[in-house]
Amino acid sequence: MKAVYLLRITLIFILLFSGLLWGQNTMVLLPLQSIGVDATSIQTVESLLKQEIEKLSAMQILDEEQTLEIAGEKPCQKVDCAVQIGKRLNADQVVYGSLNKLGEKIIVQYTLVGVAAQEVLIKDNATAASVEDLDAVTKLVAESIVNQQPLKEIRKTEVSGEEQKEPLIEQRESYTLLGFSIGYLFPAHGYDTNDRSFVFDSRLCFEINRVQIGGQFSIRKGIAMNVSGSYLFTDTDMCPYVGGALGFHWVAHDEDDQSEENDLREDGFEIMVNTGLMAFRTYNFRVLLNLDYSYTFNDYDDQAITLTIGLLFPHNMFSWMRWF
Repeated sequence: MKAVYLLRITLIFILLFSGLLWGQNTMVLLPLQSIGVDATSIQTVESLLKQEIEKLSAMQILDEEQTLEIAGEKPCQKVDCAVQIGKRLNADQVVYGSLNKLGEKIIVQYTLVGVAAQEVLIKDNATAASVEDLDAVTKLVAESIVNQQPLKEIRKTEVSGEEQKEPLIEQRESYTLLGFSIGYLFPAHGYDTNDRSFVFDSRLCFEINRVQIGGQFSIRKGIAMNVSGSYLFTDTDMCPYVGGALGFHWVAHDEDDQSEENDLREDGFEIMVNTGLMAFRTYNFRVLLNLDYSYTFNDYDDQAITLTIGLLFPHNMFSWMRWF
């Protein structure tokens, strides 16, 4: 009989202890604040974030109605406010954040607060190239919250199986730019005349973080084609850059200078170094001011300085074909 009583007491103690542990693993997800993002997308991100956190951990996320009853409609974007709400809901952790639109991109900011210690456990931000990319970004944010690690550490973690098919944020942030520019070519050596000449450039390039690679077709004293690469110094609207290019240039020289005895080669490989300023980088269009120096390896040793100004338009690859 004593053994039965002892067993009952042990079971009660285990249940009480388990309940205590369960109560220590509770989290509050406060409503996300937003600027420029529609309500449906916000609700979807909140639902997905809750689902992913519960999938990755044993964390119990408090009911939304219970949270709103305590938190109210007043925005909470500070640690003190989050701690007070967490205490009133008897929760261990509180998550608050925001979705803000910047041009075509959406910035996801989030903070995880420990209620007992009244301190920030993790604070970071991620960028989605568009609304359609928020699902992948939200999954990484959930993993960052659960592991209490910044996103740069999460991205380093190797994945396998189906997860390996999911692109990283850097890959999703790459996109295509199409544009054109006009200006003048100023001969420095080799050209038939020292007079400036009109220049037209068309560009197709791909941007990944602060690196831009692509190709260019130009009408500049003949026809030129090249592949280029540039480094962008900032993520702001006014973005200086430097770069270079390698290609081929068919330079147009006067036919009068050509003869059977003096048949000089006009075309040749060309190298370029360039610098410039990209304005309105975070918008859906960009203004480009570019200065480059080119050297063509032909019999004339053609060299020139070119100054152009133009426009770039970010687009998803091949979306421009819908215009036709």
